[in-house]
Amino acid sequence: MKTLVLSLLTVAGLGFAASAQTNKPVTFGVKAGIAFPSMTVSSGSASVNFDSKTSFYVGGTVDFAVSDIISIQPGLTFINKGTKLNDNSISFEEEEFGTDEEATLNFKYLELPVNVVANFKLGSGKLFVGAGPYFAYALSANGKIGSVKEDIKFGENESEFKRSDFGLNFLAGYQLNNGFNIHAGYGLGLSSILDQDVSEDITFKNKVFSVGVGFSF
Repeated sequence: MKTLVLSLLTVAGLGFAASAQTNKPVTFGVKAGIAFPSMTVSSGSASVNFDSKTSFYVGGTVDFAVSDIISIQPGLTFINKGTKLNDNSISFEEEEFGTDEEATLNFKYLELPVNVVANFKLGSGKLFVGAGPYFAYALSANGKIGSVKEDIKFGENESEFKRSDFGLNFLAGYQLNNGFNIHAGYGLGLSSILDQDVSEDITFKNKVFSVGVGFSF
């Protein structure tokens, strides 16, 4: 985990150094939007895609220009991930609930992405596309069926989930010359958020599609 975070910070630092050498401005930005997270559960060669739920994200970015086209863009985002469960039969506190009410898993993450972004002038603004790794840390989580909710306690012996998550994210959008932009993104979790002490054969991985707006200044 520490190696991954240090790698992300190193990439961001290289972007800052390149920006300084090319005399390009450092651009700060804010962003917010709607997220549609879901999870994929796998065991061996079999996998199940759970339904997406609707949530939100908000965050900020710092854009270090490497050239007129390429920039390195680290950021920090608060995002609610999770999923709707297809099978509403879940155990809370050693009791199994079977119900037609909505069932969800909800994880609040603080996420650190570092993207390499390509920018292309188009009309009165620019088109941008990018990709890069991310590391996320879960601040809190819970499982919920209807009005019944149970908090997930990380770091406990009985905990089934771990706080850390990492993967790849992809983004694309269009930014006007005044700094306003619209964008879409996709985050693909590469690590299982299920503790391996619980099961080495089953993996839970996050997926998130998002759309939003932002402003750079």
